[in-house]
Amino acid sequence: MTRIKDEFYNANNAFEYFYKTISKDGIKFADTKAMFNVGFTILKPEVRTIIDSKRNWREEYAEAEWQWYLSGDKNIKKLGKIYGKVPEIWKRMADPQGNVNSNYGYQWQRNDQIGYVIDKLKKDMFTRHACISIYDGKEHDKFATDTPCTYAIQFTNVNNYLNMCVTMRSNDLWYGFCNDQYQFSKLQELICKETGLDIGTYYHFAHNLHIYSDKLGL
Repeated sequence: MTRIKDEFYNANNAFEYFYKTISKDGIKFADTKAMFNVGFTILKPEVRTIIDSKRNWREEYAEAEWQWYLSGDKNIKKLGKIYGKVPEIWKRMADPQGNVNSNYGYQWQRNDQIGYVIDKLKKDMFTRHACISIYDGKEHDKFATDTPCTYAIQFTNVNNYLNMCVTMRSNDLWYGFCNDQYQFSKLQELICKETGLDIGTYYHFAHNLHIYSDKLGL
């Protein structure tokens, strides 16, 4: 069995590798090809632009999404004001009032989770408590239109470098990974600025890493 590569210089390298690997070796799973329990390290999370030509990724959109997350407003109208329009994917996920659970900024600002993480890291360099939870199965009654894809994010100070671990239940490589890694690495950078730590590595784990059929073979 071929060993899956588990370390990449940046997010674009990871995207290109897993696009090829899932396309070739992924398992057919619903309307996707998927790989299970995939974990890998990004050595330079701050190099977050996706430059692969077939993807045609837009940093201006990813930055608008980041600004929406910073607002803590889970209504898609806020994204529309920032970006100029609301992408169809968010319209499909929103409830009748326009709210979504997958605005990660709304999630990590609940009960001031960012402040909690920063405080823990400042007070104890060896803390294992610097965690943010996003998906919560106990809230399943709220997931009629939109279920968050990320379980949790954890931060660890290793020799004054802030390492981050993102754990996901499900991750679409094409849209989800490309935009999510931007948001998570920006959060890592924000917490570095607040704690005085240098940016470390980003470990990304997805139970189900997949590509939808309409994006295969491009």
